[in-house]
Amino acid sequence: MIQQQTILKVSDNSGAKIAKCIKVLGGFKRRFAYAGDVIVVVISHLRNKSKKTSKVKKGGVYKALIIRTKNRVKNKEETFTFFNDNAISLLNKQNNPIATRIIGPVSKNLKTKYMKFASISAGFA
Repeated sequence: MIQQQTILKVSDNSGAKIAKCIKVLGGFKRRFAYAGDVIVVVISHLRNKSKKTSKVKKGGVYKALIIRTKNRVKNKEETFTFFNDNAISLLNKQNNPIATRIIGPVSKNLKTKYMKFASISAGFA
């Protein structure tokens, strides 16, 4: 469950390290977002080595796709999936990924809706 003011890890090679959620998209008065939902984030920290070559700026506002959550999610096979961190991948204005690579696994429910993220990720869990 991701809500406003949640600190998130950016797990792609866009140059950002940590972001904060400022809005959950998808409806009037919607409070929580889960894996596969789109949110609006602000970048709070950049990676040290990529400050000059970064594709994003500190303090910049971007859309992001949630790819991992700590909260467990029930699958169709009656099993639960959960991860150790809350992670996102940044989007551009056309809802395509800014990055060219996603670090770590992504949730299986991204396989059908966001095929571009499935192809640039390491694997599914």
